[in-house]
Amino acid sequence: MPTAPKIRRLLLKISGESLTTKGELGIDPGQIADVASQIQALNAAGIEVALVVGGGNLMRGKVLAEAGVDRGTADHMGMLATAINCLAMQDALERCGLDTRSMSAVDMNSFMEPYVRRRADRHLSRGRVVLLACGTGNPYCTTDTAAALRATELHVDALFKATKVDGIYTADPEKDPTATKIEHLTFREALDQDLKVMDLTAFTMCMENQMPVLVFDLFQAGNLMRAAAGEDIGTWVTMARD
Repeated sequence: MPTAPKIRRLLLKISGESLTTKGELGIDPGQIADVASQIQALNAAGIEVALVVGGGNLMRGKVLAEAGVDRGTADHMGMLATAINCLAMQDALERCGLDTRSMSAVDMNSFMEPYVRRRADRHLSRGRVVLLACGTGNPYCTTDTAAALRATELHVDALFKATKVDGIYTADPEKDPTATKIEHLTFREALDQDLKVMDLTAFTMCMENQMPVLVFDLFQAGNLMRAAAGEDIGTWVTMARD
């Protein structure tokens, strides 16, 4: 296992499906409260947190496009879904006593601030949790790509990709009982083995900017704090092995 980077600031990427009951659509307040409490623990430890939330629990642009909706329109609908999720997460975080700012890549000034890199950096430096909505603001870009871009712009120490699986496996463990967990990968190994860590654009951006990526199970109690503290959690993807 590699030595985990010392975490002072991180970007947490969670899927929209993480905010709802498995197999259902919508928002589960209990799930959101669990995520908020884990972020509260990071904040109490002095770790700065930026958060990118997907929208798949409400709307998937790619699925709509496959059903015949114009892809640009479908992706804009997906962006609005991420904004709804960010507002729900913001409410849960503030009920935990945290100071937050929601920032959007598209104009929606009645609900949240426009995303400005330097302003987001200042918010983080002041201990605020920054929620980043609407992806990059462009169609044909996933929220994984938005997470990679914002992680790079905000100079975080690592991108934490939260899932409901405890790391990266040799195959889908829900479909292949012989699949085994991989504790550490280099970016090149992940590409050579065609492991779907995230979409290729996002993955390449992380590789080119030497941004460490941790894939881990957010829904084991305390995992987020343990991962940030450098414990042996999930699978790290880095430029090279120690």
